[in-house]
Amino acid sequence: METITSVQNSRVKSWQKLQTKKGRQASKTYLLDGWHLVQEAIQHEGKLHAIMATPEQLAEHQEALPLGVPVFEITTDIAKKLSDLVTPQGIFAEVSLPTATREPRFIHDGAWLFLDAIQDPGNIGTMVRTADAAGFAGVVFGNGSVDPYSPKALRAMQGSQFHMTLTTGDLQDWTAAFTQNDINVYGTQLDPEAADLFTIPAQSQFALIMGNEGQGMAADLAKMTTKNLYIPLTGDAESLNVAVAAGIAMFALKAR
Repeated sequence: METITSVQNSRVKSWQKLQTKKGRQASKTYLLDGWHLVQEAIQHEGKLHAIMATPEQLAEHQEALPLGVPVFEITTDIAKKLSDLVTPQGIFAEVSLPTATREPRFIHDGAWLFLDAIQDPGNIGTMVRTADAAGFAGVVFGNGSVDPYSPKALRAMQGSQFHMTLTTGDLQDWTAAFTQNDINVYGTQLDPEAADLFTIPAQSQFALIMGNEGQGMAADLAKMTTKNLYIPLTGDAESLNVAVAAGIAMFALKAR
């Protein structure tokens, strides 16, 4: 085990770069911050390149660390450099980004969440975690959606990226492939012609599109769906947060 004490160390600088999308794309890896996320990667066979921890965290979790993965002891100052939190736990892991891409025409099973230009990483992470909880097979990040491997998105996911398929793609292609294979694709839309979500029977195989926080689902996608849905509101609020709306829709549509 190597001990690193300087924030100017070359490894530390490389790990710091993983806080940015450019850095993650260059290295094909991303950074997990905190024991829960590191533990999820270990338990679900994430491809770990390194584990970095303060002496206190190493003492607490040494027996749970996998064999064959390089472990680096770091200082509290280095931990603060690697985290965007004010008081990080002090344990991190560098993990491979997923490399496999999925072709929509080969998808035949399960429920899928399509995200159309979702901009807030907290919303992204919350929707992935909720899709995992609802038993969805995967999430497709459409054009314009924020990077799901940013620190804020990863904290909101709470490790759900290890439980299901996450991929990127053109949602027009995915929607067309699903509907051509007689798989329902439901959009979400505040529109008089949309159907009440709660009138749609629960099912095991479908896709649900959630649109941008401010603009909603793209008009071209809205024309391609099997049906567009709305959530009836009984209070005075004009709308719901997109992640909250997605959670309601996923649990309402997914057969259990």
